[in-house]
Amino acid sequence: MNPFQYQRARDESSAAQAIGPRAKFLAGGTNLIDLMKNGVEHPETLIDINRLALAAIEPLPDGGLRLGALARNSDTANHPLVRQQYPLLSQAILSGASPQLRNLATNGGNLLQRTRCPYFMEPAFPQCNKRAPGSGCGAIGGFNRMHAIFGASEQCIAVHPSDMAVALAALDAVIHVRAKAGPREIPIADFHRLPGDTPSIDTNLKADELILSIHLPPSRFAAHSSYVKVRDRASYEFALVSVAAALQIEGGVIRSARLALGGVAHKPWRAQAAEQSLVGQRPAPATFEAAGKQAVTGAKTYSQNAYKVELASRAVARALSIAGGVA
Repeated sequence: MNPFQYQRARDESSAAQAIGPRAKFLAGGTNLIDLMKNGVEHPETLIDINRLALAAIEPLPDGGLRLGALARNSDTANHPLVRQQYPLLSQAILSGASPQLRNLATNGGNLLQRTRCPYFMEPAFPQCNKRAPGSGCGAIGGFNRMHAIFGASEQCIAVHPSDMAVALAALDAVIHVRAKAGPREIPIADFHRLPGDTPSIDTNLKADELILSIHLPPSRFAAHSSYVKVRDRASYEFALVSVAAALQIEGGVIRSARLALGGVAHKPWRAQAAEQSLVGQRPAPATFEAAGKQAVTGAKTYSQNAYKVELASRAVARALSIAGGVA
């Protein structure tokens, strides 16, 4: 691990003033510290923000919910308002990591997780455009079983590892941040980036911005939602494919639908065409199987991950069947 300076932020303003291109905010540290130990991240300064008043989970005036950036994942998943109004989010969080890590990890840090691609995580591999821009992508011609089938580029085919972010994408969350210049709101769809020609940049968060909270709109999907995660082992494993499915059903007809996939792209992947295909339909296995096939239209595979197309299609159908009550 590289030498670094340690600072403790007194308030949001001092945190925003202290941050810079060679500094990182430190909250739970469950991902950042690992990356520093592995020699992937080399911040010169760590700014401890754990004492900022950013851990509250509270109702919003419009009927939505505010999740503090420093609320721990366990507290978020088990909060009564989350469990009652946004069970999809609770399911997604509880499917990730271990109880010990969830007790430490924060909501803001979860959004900022970096890929677990082995070429990125191990500096002994010379080819990784995300870690060393311009060096190439070792995964394209190498081990790519876990890698993307959507939104990749010739520069990077890594996937985003978060479960929580997949549920937030399905729930149309909005990220509230603060910088030296003032506050800003970022829709979850615009928060994470596809790799393009700059895979080293994971998000559209600016260098001096601090995540304050995550706002969820009023719940329409509490009665009909499901998170399905397919992985190599039953616990403490990242997704091969995951699906956050949410349905608004009135009079036996689907009025609106949300589908977000994890483990398939550089960011949570919204299957919007499949969502639209469900509107006006009645919940039924055949309807959900068709939506599953629609959701994987346009997938691009590599030497070892073609299985993800069928896996994702079936996972979508399964998640919809559970959400729609026909499983």
